[in-house]
Amino acid sequence: MRKLMLAVGGSLILVAPMSQADVVGLGASVSYWDSDLSGQAANNGDVVDVENDLNLDSDSNANASLYLEHPVPVLPNVRLNYTVIEQSGRGRVGASGFVGIPGNVEVQSDLDLDQLDLTLYYEILDNWVNLDLGITARDLSGELVVQDTNGLFSPSETKVDGVIPMGYLAARFDLPLTGVSVGAEGNFISFDGDSLHDFNAYGQYEISLIQFRAGYRQMSIDYEDGNDRLDVEIGGPFVSAGVSF
Repeated sequence: MRKLMLAVGGSLILVAPMSQADVVGLGASVSYWDSDLSGQAANNGDVVDVENDLNLDSDSNANASLYLEHPVPVLPNVRLNYTVIEQSGRGRVGASGFVGIPGNVEVQSDLDLDQLDLTLYYEILDNWVNLDLGITARDLSGELVVQDTNGLFSPSETKVDGVIPMGYLAARFDLPLTGVSVGAEGNFISFDGDSLHDFNAYGQYEISLIQFRAGYRQMSIDYEDGNDRLDVEIGGPFVSAGVSF
């Protein structure tokens, strides 16, 4: 992971002198993400399927972002991005049970995932073709609570928490004089058995200072924190509205 940070950081230094904004730019957006969840959670060797056993469904997935671009040479542009994912469901653990809860017992489960990203990036291209390259520090915090519906057994808690460095890449293609564009962006890392990938592709329409987007976002988390592990995929369409100055 440290090698990735050094490699990406070195690349950013090399491209910095040739990638500056002409003026200061500021933007913000909020979005709603209608996603589905699949995969597994593990705690002390016990494994549960979050989709087939726990029947987790999306309750509320939201995203907010803020960015600042400037013409100062060498210094990177800055983007903040916050994602909250809340899923809950009522299901039944498998025959082997899960962390003190016997097999085939009906359970209520809640999954909370919070992600705060700080991204430092440079604009490699800035015309009708836009290309950004950078690094992201992601503060990931997740908790899965599983408890039997009768309250006879102690609830299980599976937690992951860490600050993870990731590569950042974004590209956008503008159709001149129309306000229409298409683009994609992503954060990614794979290291020592852990991996995180977070990509989205979108279409955008801009009128005056207002931007509207619609697209698809796919996130994959395979992360181990001590005896706890989340290996899940979250994907689905999103819509967003934002302003750009």
